[in-house]
Amino acid sequence: MSLYLRTFKEESVLEVWMSDAGPFQLANTYAILAWSGGLGPKLAEGDCQAPEGFYELTADSLNPSSKFHRSLDLGFPNAFDRHHGRTGSHLMIHGGEQSVGCYAIGDEAIEEVYGPVESATADGAIVPVHCFPFRMTEANLQLHARGQWSDFWTYELAPAFLWFEETGRVPNVVTTSGSYQLA
Repeated sequence: MSLYLRTFKEESVLEVWMSDAGPFQLANTYAILAWSGGLGPKLAEGDCQAPEGFYELTADSLNPSSKFHRSLDLGFPNAFDRHHGRTGSHLMIHGGEQSVGCYAIGDEAIEEVYGPVESATADGAIVPVHCFPFRMTEANLQLHARGQWSDFWTYELAPAFLWFEETGRVPNVVTTSGSYQLA
């Protein structure tokens, strides 16, 4: 069983998708009870901003004894973030209802998400987590076209969102020359 997670800040939603071999199917949706900062990527340690971009969960990402009940470390900063000088650490999806740069989904929800992630990563598999500011539809991109991060959203994040929407398969996203690319 393959697992894939997506977060959407503006909608305050975490989606859990699963696949046995074919296209991914939506397994569950959880309310994000708190995320901090505004729309746009995390830039620096202490900016209280939740990240946007493409992250991965491994067995090492799991923290069953988090001060926020349980947590999943997104692995921020990734290669893209490091290339752009972005700093920070311990950016999580976690229980509880407070956030300082993380995605808080409550204790009951993290219990439901944690188990499948633990199972999926037990044999060394990676669970992709794609963090978006909003659903990257043409209408939403137009709505936010004057925003400071419009180019980042349109050229760096939207292609992966659209790929998944069109194919039902998680794109392989790599960082090349400081840019996200679909491989």
